[in-house]
Amino acid sequence: MVLLAISHRHNRQGHSCYDNESDIKATFFLILVGSECIQQNFYVAASFAIKPAKVTADDFAYSGLGIAGNTSNIIKAAVTPAFDAQFAGLNGLGISVACLDLAAGGVIPLHTHPGASELLVVIEGRILAGFISSATLSTSKLLGDVMAFPQGLLHFQINAGKSSALTIVRFSSSNPGLQILDFALFKSSFPTPLIVQTTFIDVALVKKLKGVLGGSG
Repeated sequence: MVLLAISHRHNRQGHSCYDNESDIKATFFLILVGSECIQQNFYVAASFAIKPAKVTADDFAYSGLGIAGNTSNIIKAAVTPAFDAQFAGLNGLGISVACLDLAAGGVIPLHTHPGASELLVVIEGRILAGFISSATLSTSKLLGDVMAFPQGLLHFQINAGKSSALTIVRFSSSNPGLQILDFALFKSSFPTPLIVQTTFIDVALVKKLKGVLGGSG
Protein backbone atom coordinates (compact mmCIF):
# COMPACT_ATOMS: atom_id res chain seq x y z
CA MET A 1 0.00 0.00 0.00
CA VAL A 2 1.25 3.46 -0.88
CA LEU A 3 -0.15 6.46 1.00
CA LEU A 4 0.11 10.11 0.09
CA ALA A 5 -1.02 13.13 2.10
CA ILE A 6 -1.33 16.11 -0.21
CA SER A 7 -2.48 19.65 0.36
CA HIS A 8 -3.02 22.86 -1.55
CA ARG A 9 -3.36 26.38 -0.20
CA HIS A 10 -5.48 27.87 -2.97
CA ASN A 11 -8.95 28.96 -1.89
CA ARG A 12 -11.99 27.98 -3.90
CA GLN A 13 -14.37 30.79 -4.75
CA GLY A 14 -18.00 30.17 -5.54
CA HIS A 15 -17.52 26.43 -5.04
CA SER A 16 -16.47 25.86 -8.62
CA CYS A 17 -13.56 23.89 -10.01
CA TYR A 18 -11.44 27.03 -10.31
CA ASP A 19 -10.21 29.51 -7.74
CA ASN A 20 -11.49 32.44 -9.79
CA GLU A 21 -13.32 31.56 -12.94
CA SER A 22 -13.12 35.12 -14.23
CA ASP A 23 -9.36 34.72 -14.38
CA ILE A 24 -9.49 31.51 -16.35
CA LYS A 25 -11.11 31.75 -19.73
CA ALA A 26 -10.67 29.53 -22.75
CA THR A 27 -12.03 29.77 -26.24
CA PHE A 28 -12.14 26.74 -28.41
CA PHE A 29 -12.01 26.97 -32.15
CA LEU A 30 -12.58 24.12 -34.55
CA ILE A 31 -11.87 25.13 -38.11
CA LEU A 32 -13.47 22.81 -40.57
CA VAL A 33 -13.44 24.99 -43.64
CA GLY A 34 -12.83 22.71 -46.56
CA SER A 35 -10.72 20.39 -44.42
CA GLU A 36 -11.72 16.84 -45.16
CA CYS A 37 -8.54 15.70 -43.40
CA ILE A 38 -9.59 17.08 -40.00
CA GLN A 39 -13.02 15.53 -40.24
CA GLN A 40 -11.69 12.18 -41.40
CA ASN A 41 -9.02 12.01 -38.67
CA PHE A 42 -11.58 12.68 -35.96
CA TYR A 43 -13.96 10.22 -37.57
CA VAL A 44 -11.37 7.44 -37.38
CA ALA A 45 -10.16 8.32 -33.86
CA ALA A 46 -13.68 8.42 -32.54
CA SER A 47 -14.32 4.85 -33.65
CA PHE A 48 -17.17 6.09 -35.85
CA ALA A 49 -19.02 7.53 -32.84
CA ILE A 50 -19.62 10.87 -34.56
CA LYS A 51 -20.24 11.35 -38.26
CA PRO A 52 -17.81 13.83 -39.87
CA ALA A 53 -20.58 16.12 -41.06
CA LYS A 54 -21.86 16.50 -37.50
CA VAL A 55 -18.54 17.41 -35.83
CA THR A 56 -18.66 20.92 -34.33
CA ALA A 57 -16.60 23.07 -31.96
CA ASP A 58 -19.07 22.20 -29.19
CA ASP A 59 -17.84 18.61 -29.28
CA PHE A 60 -14.45 19.80 -28.01
CA ALA A 61 -15.60 22.04 -25.16
CA TYR A 62 -17.23 21.01 -21.86
CA SER A 63 -18.32 23.15 -18.91
CA GLY A 64 -19.83 20.60 -16.52
CA LEU A 65 -16.85 20.56 -14.16
CA GLY A 66 -17.64 24.09 -13.01
CA ILE A 67 -20.71 22.83 -11.14
CA ALA A 68 -20.12 21.67 -7.56
CA GLY A 69 -20.97 18.03 -6.90
CA ASN A 70 -23.61 17.00 -4.38
CA THR A 71 -21.82 15.57 -1.34
CA SER A 72 -25.01 14.90 0.66
CA ASN A 73 -24.61 11.12 0.55
CA ILE A 74 -23.15 8.26 2.56
CA ILE A 75 -19.59 8.83 1.32
CA LYS A 76 -19.83 12.64 1.59
CA ALA A 77 -18.27 12.94 -1.84
CA ALA A 78 -19.19 13.46 -5.47
CA VAL A 79 -17.51 12.62 -8.77
CA THR A 80 -18.29 14.78 -11.79
CA PRO A 81 -16.91 13.03 -14.89
CA ALA A 82 -15.96 14.41 -18.27
CA PHE A 83 -15.58 11.11 -20.10
CA ASP A 84 -16.49 10.42 -23.71
CA ALA A 85 -20.14 9.92 -22.71
CA GLN A 86 -20.30 13.52 -21.46
CA PHE A 87 -17.57 15.09 -23.61
CA ALA A 88 -17.85 13.81 -27.17
CA GLY A 89 -14.61 15.37 -28.37
CA LEU A 90 -12.58 13.04 -26.15
CA ASN A 91 -13.73 9.98 -28.05
CA GLY A 92 -10.66 8.16 -29.33
CA LEU A 93 -8.15 10.64 -27.88
CA GLY A 94 -7.09 8.48 -24.91
CA ILE A 95 -7.68 11.18 -22.28
CA SER A 96 -10.42 12.29 -19.89
CA VAL A 97 -10.89 14.22 -16.67
CA ALA A 98 -13.13 14.35 -13.61
CA CYS A 99 -13.72 16.61 -10.63
CA LEU A 100 -13.87 15.18 -7.09
CA ASP A 101 -15.71 17.12 -4.37
CA LEU A 102 -15.21 15.82 -0.84
CA ALA A 103 -16.97 17.34 2.15
CA ALA A 104 -15.33 17.15 5.58
CA GLY A 105 -15.05 13.44 6.37
CA GLY A 106 -15.64 12.55 2.73
CA VAL A 107 -14.13 9.47 1.13
CA ILE A 108 -13.87 7.87 -2.29
CA PRO A 109 -13.88 4.18 -1.28
CA LEU A 110 -11.49 1.57 -2.62
CA HIS A 111 -12.06 1.33 -6.36
CA THR A 112 -10.37 0.56 -9.66
CA HIS A 113 -10.32 1.96 -13.17
CA PRO A 114 -9.82 -1.09 -15.41
CA GLY A 115 -9.18 1.01 -18.51
CA ALA A 116 -6.81 3.78 -17.40
CA SER A 117 -4.09 5.10 -15.14
CA GLU A 118 -4.99 8.17 -13.09
CA LEU A 119 -3.27 11.40 -12.10
CA LEU A 120 -4.80 13.24 -9.13
CA VAL A 121 -4.14 16.95 -8.60
CA VAL A 122 -5.25 18.66 -5.38
CA ILE A 123 -6.88 22.06 -6.01
CA GLU A 124 -8.16 22.78 -2.52
CA GLY A 125 -7.95 21.15 0.91
CA ARG A 126 -5.98 18.21 2.25
CA ILE A 127 -6.26 14.73 0.77
CA LEU A 128 -5.01 11.37 2.01
CA ALA A 129 -4.73 9.02 -0.96
CA GLY A 130 -3.21 5.66 -1.64
CA PHE A 131 -3.18 2.53 -3.74
CA ILE A 132 -2.68 -1.16 -3.00
CA SER A 133 -0.35 -3.37 -4.99
CA SER A 134 -0.37 -7.13 -4.49
CA ALA A 135 3.25 -7.20 -5.66
CA THR A 136 4.67 -5.34 -2.65
CA LEU A 137 4.06 -5.03 1.08
CA SER A 138 5.92 -1.75 1.47
CA THR A 139 4.18 1.36 2.73
CA SER A 140 5.36 4.93 2.19
CA LYS A 141 4.01 8.42 2.79
CA LEU A 142 4.76 11.38 0.55
CA LEU A 143 3.84 15.04 0.68
CA GLY A 144 2.99 16.96 -2.48
CA ASP A 145 0.21 18.12 -4.76
CA VAL A 146 -0.02 15.23 -7.23
CA MET A 147 -0.31 11.45 -7.11
CA ALA A 148 -0.35 8.81 -9.84
CA PHE A 149 -2.43 5.63 -9.64
CA PRO A 150 -1.38 2.78 -11.96
CA GLN A 151 -4.08 1.27 -14.15
CA GLY A 152 -6.25 -1.36 -12.49
CA LEU A 153 -4.91 -1.01 -8.93
CA LEU A 154 -7.26 -0.54 -5.99
CA HIS A 155 -6.98 3.01 -4.66
CA PHE A 156 -8.83 5.56 -2.53
CA GLN A 157 -9.06 9.23 -1.57
CA ILE A 158 -10.00 10.63 1.85
CA ASN A 159 -10.56 14.22 2.89
CA ALA A 160 -8.02 14.54 5.70
CA GLY A 161 -8.87 18.15 6.50
CA LYS A 162 -11.60 19.86 8.47
CA SER A 163 -13.16 21.65 5.48
CA SER A 164 -14.19 20.67 1.97
CA ALA A 165 -11.61 19.47 -0.53
CA LEU A 166 -11.43 19.55 -4.31
CA THR A 167 -9.31 17.57 -6.73
CA ILE A 168 -9.03 17.22 -10.47
CA VAL A 169 -8.25 13.73 -11.77
CA ARG A 170 -6.94 12.99 -15.24
CA PHE A 171 -7.12 9.61 -16.96
CA SER A 172 -5.23 7.92 -19.78
CA SER A 173 -8.45 6.86 -21.49
CA SER A 174 -11.60 8.59 -22.67
CA ASN A 175 -13.56 5.88 -20.83
CA PRO A 176 -11.52 4.68 -17.82
CA GLY A 177 -14.27 2.55 -16.28
CA LEU A 178 -15.05 2.36 -12.58
CA GLN A 179 -15.72 -0.37 -10.06
CA ILE A 180 -16.12 0.55 -6.39
CA LEU A 181 -15.26 -2.45 -4.24
CA ASP A 182 -17.71 -1.74 -1.39
CA PHE A 183 -20.57 -1.15 -3.81
CA ALA A 184 -19.73 -4.26 -5.84
CA LEU A 185 -19.90 -6.41 -2.71
CA PHE A 186 -22.56 -4.78 -0.56
CA LYS A 187 -24.75 -2.70 -2.89
CA SER A 188 -25.43 -5.57 -5.27
CA SER A 189 -27.29 -8.87 -5.22
CA PHE A 190 -24.06 -10.82 -4.75
CA PRO A 191 -25.15 -13.63 -2.36
CA THR A 192 -24.11 -13.16 1.25
CA PRO A 193 -22.78 -16.75 1.65
CA LEU A 194 -20.42 -16.24 -1.29
CA ILE A 195 -19.16 -12.94 0.12
CA VAL A 196 -18.49 -14.63 3.46
CA GLN A 197 -16.63 -17.49 1.77
CA THR A 198 -14.53 -15.33 -0.55
CA THR A 199 -13.70 -12.44 1.81
CA PHE A 200 -13.71 -14.15 5.27
CA ILE A 201 -15.94 -11.34 6.56
CA ASP A 202 -18.38 -12.32 9.30
CA VAL A 203 -21.90 -12.97 8.01
CA ALA A 204 -23.43 -10.50 10.48
CA LEU A 205 -21.15 -7.72 9.21
CA VAL A 206 -21.94 -8.55 5.57
CA LYS A 207 -25.66 -8.29 6.29
CA LYS A 208 -25.11 -5.01 8.13
CA LEU A 209 -23.16 -3.51 5.23
CA LYS A 210 -25.76 -4.69 2.73
CA GLY A 211 -28.39 -3.01 4.85
CA VAL A 212 -26.43 0.25 4.94
CA LEU A 213 -25.68 0.32 1.18
CA GLY A 214 -28.96 -1.19 -0.01
CA GLY A 215 -27.74 -4.54 -1.25
CA SER A 216 -29.69 -7.79 -1.36
CA GLY A 217 -29.00 -11.51 -1.43
